[in-house]
Amino acid sequence: MLYRDRRHAGQEVAARLRDLKGRQDLLVLGVPRGGVVVAHQIALALGAPLDVYLAHKLGAPGNPELAIGAISADGQVFVDEALARAVGADDEYLQGEVAHQKREIERRLARYRGQAAPNPVKDRVVILVDDGAATGATLLAAAKALRLAGPRMLIVAVPVASVEAAEKLSEVADRFVCPLVPDFFWAVGAFYEDFDQTTDEEVIRLLHDPALPRSPAPGREGNSAPNSA
Repeated sequence: MLYRDRRHAGQEVAARLRDLKGRQDLLVLGVPRGGVVVAHQIALALGAPLDVYLAHKLGAPGNPELAIGAISADGQVFVDEALARAVGADDEYLQGEVAHQKREIERRLARYRGQAAPNPVKDRVVILVDDGAATGATLLAAAKALRLAGPRMLIVAVPVASVEAAEKLSEVADRFVCPLVPDFFWAVGAFYEDFDQTTDEEVIRLLHDPALPRSPAPGREGNSAPNSA
């Protein structure tokens, strides 16, 4: 399978979540930037509110693309200790990388949300979405942090994942949805015809799409509506 773009990928993932359509306690969380494009299609298909959830990978010394851990928007830090030692990431390096990524998360949240408060997660059915998972480190950190917020159910959904990432994410999620888990995985972008970089402006536009419902008032999100799928 080859996705045309992130919108197409989101539609394919949404088709596998149709049983949730009509629930009043749904919340879709996209991991910026590309994950928000995928999540937007899922939110539209299921009639659910959309928000962002940030978790940044901690890059290896001299190789920032190699994830040796991650930090979530909630300040939760997860480090692959064995990998960190293998690439020479000592405590001083990790402290500096955590501080840097924390500042970046705060900057991006302020840009995406402005003064708006985050959507409540407690007692919600939360669908955490990204555009793919290579190592799974970023999504793993996000999922573990979200658990602490008390969702009724945590679903992790991605269009494509490595076998390793799929196994890790299946362990932390109540439900893992991924249409494509290839035996030979080399890069997330290799499974998209169009994998252009998503801009902050597009993320903001999608988050404020008037076609999306707003979160229900507190105290009204606990019950599910009749399933229309």
